[in-house]
Amino acid sequence: MPIYEYACLDCGREFEALVRTDTVPLCPNCQSNHLEKQLSVFATAGAPSRAEPVAMGPCGSCGHPDGPGACSMH
Repeated sequence: MPIYEYACLDCGREFEALVRTDTVPLCPNCQSNHLEKQLSVFATAGAPSRAEPVAMGPCGSCGHPDGPGACSMH
């Protein structure tokens, strides 16, 4: 079953619902079926971004935090 995002046009609540193709979801707040399906965005997991780019070493691949020439990969 896919998860869809909805906005209730009667009470304004936004919610997600697991919906089968043959069922009509109801708002969990007011039980209305006067809903608008929302555009869903999906998230990806990953490392948090850094505010400053890491300087690359002289070989261009290690990214040692002390800057160019600090690593032992010469």
